[in-house]
Amino acid sequence: MTKPQRIYLAGPEVFFPETEHRRIVSSKKRLLATYGLEGVDPLDTTLEASGSESSQALGFRIYRANRELMANCQGVIANLTPFRGISADPGTVFEVGYMIAQGKAAFGYTMDPRNYFERANASPTDSLGHTIENFGLSDNLMIECGIVEAGGEIIRGNGASQHLFYDDDVFEHCVRTLIQRFA
Repeated sequence: MTKPQRIYLAGPEVFFPETEHRRIVSSKKRLLATYGLEGVDPLDTTLEASGSESSQALGFRIYRANRELMANCQGVIANLTPFRGISADPGTVFEVGYMIAQGKAAFGYTMDPRNYFERANASPTDSLGHTIENFGLSDNLMIECGIVEAGGEIIRGNGASQHLFYDDDVFEHCVRTLIQRFA
């Protein structure tokens, strides 16, 4: 695998208010630059919605633009902090899988130190009687095992941070780990 130079920054931050998104992404890009890497945000595109375009057509253009950004990156660092539920943002999970399928470096972090089973109320089944996996992993086994099998790692924050979804130290730990693996 090629030493990563450009890192795709997957995560739910794209849904945050603009100033919050910009602040977090700027911090990530600054930290990556400190280590000689370039951070690429999913919003680093120039997509303009036209008045006549359907929302579905715009959605497909965003998908293609993000796929093109990922094609030009050698790795991903994904924010896998639970978003709108007990698991990571599904778009972020897709991006991680897409990058792994391309043979690219994949690392992640979560600001929630609990494992998936704990977040699901530490019960063997849900209210419908469906089994809840209990493997001591930070999220669904396909996410964490995929990242680890690709040579990456998921870094868990300790729950106390500067932001519910981001911490400089946790992100920098990801960056340092990525650099060490590809030194």
